Amino acid sequence: MTYTPPPSRPPIGSMGSLRKKNRSRQNIIVIVAGVLLLGGLALLIYWMTLPGKPIARMLATETPTPTVTFTPTNTSTPTSTSTPTETPTVTPTATFSAPFTYTVQDGEYLAIIAEKFNLGDNALALILLLNPYNEETGIGIDPTTLNVIPGQVILLPNPDMQLPTATPIPSNLRAGTLIPYTVQAGDSLGAIAILFNSTIERIIEENSIEDPNGLFVGQVLQIPVNLVTATATFPPTSTPITPGPGTELPTASPTPIN
Repeated sequence: MTYTPPPSRPPIGSMGSLRKKNRSRQNIIVIVAGVLLLGGLALLIYWMTLPGKPIARMLATETPTPTVTFTPTNTSTPTSTSTPTETPTVTPTATFSAPFTYTVQDGEYLAIIAEKFNLGDNALALILLLNPYNEETGIGIDPTTLNVIPGQVILLPNPDMQLPTATPIPSNLRAGTLIPYTVQAGDSLGAIAILFNSTIERIIEENSIEDPNGLFVGQVLQIPVNLVTATATFPPTSTPITPGPGTELPTASPTPIN
């Protein structure tokens, strides 16, 4: 029978050294495991405390919204101030104390000019008196048409100028003598006939008047004087009219005095 010797045992000193090494390894493993565990827990806690995570929502406290208290300020209530309505400035028409010159503007005629300067009812007769017409030179204002043209310089009466008072007809003046007369505001054929001791029929005949009621202010008539001594008869509605633009006026045919 073969003899097998028992396994050899390590010496006692070697066994203690080996045990110490194993124990040290276990301690290192435990320490590393503990560090890893603590690190993992720290990471988990950090993750769960991030905004929007469960623990963050549990730990979040509602921050009260501060109440803003407004301090009232003294605001003055504006007082309504009435705005005065501006009155349009009216440019007064220049007042003249003596006859003055005027340049006719485009679109104007004598009636408008007379109204522009407030020359009154006798304006046309006065204008014709101040601007006698010369047929040869064309200077002045034709009493039969009353036409004026832009740029024409005419003489206008001052607003308070009066027509000259008619001179009584001398009784020794030969009957039928023709005297020129300018129709004034308020005139009628009857009144003119009385003034010159004439008759309505002869005045109409001498001046070729078709409408006895169509006299106009400023019209120049040839009046035969001293035909009668009695008072002439007035026609019912023989009132001079003021011609407007475009009015066709009758033409007076003056008869030379013998």
